Amino acid sequence: MNPTRRCSALLSQLCVSSLGGPTTRRAFTPAAVSAPAGARRCETGVRGGRGGGANGTGAQLKPSGASTPGAVAVCPMGGSNSTRLFGTMAQSLNSAPLPHPDTYPEENPDQEDMAEMDPDQLLRECEEALQQRPARPHRDLVYPSGTASHGHKHNPSIRVMQWNILAQALGEGKDGFIRCPLEALKWQERKYLILEEILTYRPDILCLQEVDHYYDTFQPVLASLGYHGSFLAKPWSPCLDVEQNNGPDGCALFYRRSRFSLQSTAHLRLSAMMLPTNQVAIVQTLHCRVTGRRLCVAVTHLKARSGWERLRSAQGADLLQRLRSITCGSGGQSETVSCKDPLVVCGDFNADPSEDVYRRFSSSPLGLDSAYKLLSSDGQTEPAYTTWKIRPSGESCSTLDYIWYSQEALGVECLLDIPTEEQIGPDRLPSFHYPSDHLSLLCDISFREEPHRLM
Repeated sequence: MNPTRRCSALLSQLCVSSLGGPTTRRAFTPAAVSAPAGARRCETGVRGGRGGGANGTGAQLKPSGASTPGAVAVCPMGGSNSTRLFGTMAQSLNSAPLPHPDTYPEENPDQEDMAEMDPDQLLRECEEALQQRPARPHRDLVYPSGTASHGHKHNPSIRVMQWNILAQALGEGKDGFIRCPLEALKWQERKYLILEEILTYRPDILCLQEVDHYYDTFQPVLASLGYHGSFLAKPWSPCLDVEQNNGPDGCALFYRRSRFSLQSTAHLRLSAMMLPTNQVAIVQTLHCRVTGRRLCVAVTHLKARSGWERLRSAQGADLLQRLRSITCGSGGQSETVSCKDPLVVCGDFNADPSEDVYRRFSSSPLGLDSAYKLLSSDGQTEPAYTTWKIRPSGESCSTLDYIWYSQEALGVECLLDIPTEEQIGPDRLPSFHYPSDHLSLLCDISFREEPHRLM
C-alpha cells in the first residue's frame, strides 16, 4: 500500500465528522522554517530579538472575568461530585508503587520497522477534516537576541515540543469550560486539531500530558510517522470518574527514531514525604544518531490546584533526585555534581514561577534553566501565561508549563512565541480554533561543543 493510501486508511479509522458552522478556515502561509512548504500553517514567519507577544515584557495581562460565587463544576458525562482531589495518603499506601526503571512491552523500538506515512499528506487530511473550523492562532518562531547558534550540519538542532493536550474525558466531563461550546470539544474533530499542531512543527521530541487516547490515536499515528512512544498512566486518573471514558490519562513521550535510539527508560511514580502520589514521570536516555551524544529527556505532570503547593514542591524534589541518580550515577547525592548526560525536562508543573517547586528547579545543582524566559526582553522573565481558561469559579490566566534544559550543555536556538490575548479570543481556551486549555511550547536546542573538542 502506498503512503497516501495508508494515510487515508489510518485517518478513516479515526472517524472523521464535520461540524457545521458559519466560519471558514483561513489559509496558512507556507512556513519559512523547517515545516514543509505547500501546506496551511500557523507558523508563518520568524522573528529575531526578544520581546513581543505575551511574554511578560510589557504590562501584566489581567484576566477580564470575575469569580462566580457558589458556582458548581459542570460534569455532563459524570457525577456532579466526582472530582477526585488527592485528599488522603491512605489510598496511595493501599497500592503497590509502580516499578522503576521498567521497560514496557510497547517500548521495543526494533519492532517499529513499518513503512512511514507521508506527513504532508496526513497534514492535508487533517486540514480537510477541519474545514468548518477557524485556523489555529498564528505563531512565529522567535530567535532570541544574544544567543549564539551552536547548530550546524554535524550538530543539527533538536526540536522539542511540550503540551498538555487536555484529556478528552476531562474536557467533556469534568473541567467545566463554561465559555467553550461542547461541540468544540468533540473528539471526532478535536483530535485532528491536536495532530495538525504536531504535524505543523514536527518535533524530534514530543512530551504530552493528559493523554487518554494513547493506544487508539497517538501511538499508532505517531508510530506510522516514525516516532517511538512511551506512555505511563496516573494510578488513579480522574478520567475514570467520567462515564464513557477512554481509560486513564497520563504522560507520553515520543522521539523520532531516525534521530535517536533508546538507551534506557524509567517509569516513575512520584513521591512526597516518602509516600507515593498520583503523579508520574517518564525519563528516557536517548542516543543521538547524528552527534553520537546522549540526551536525557523527562516528562511529568505535577499535582493540580491551589492549596497543594507543598505537595508539588515535594514531588519536584523527588523528581530532581531521581534525575540526578539517572544522569549523574552514584545516586547523585553530592551537592556539586558532574552529570554525564544533559537534561531536558518538560511538563505541566501546575505551578507559577512564584512557587517553591519552580525555585527548586531553577536552583538545582543539575544546572537547569527555563527555555521560555528567553522570550522576554531581559531573558529572565517567564511568559505571562501558558494557559488561559474560564470555569464556573472564574477566569484563570497562568504560567504553568515549562521546558527546562541543561544550560551548560545545551543551547536554545529559537522558540515558538505565545499567542496574544486577541488571538486567543474572549472565550479563552479551549475553543473551536484551539484544542486545549494549555498552549503548546516548542524550542529548538542544540548541543554545545564539549570542552575537549574545542582544544
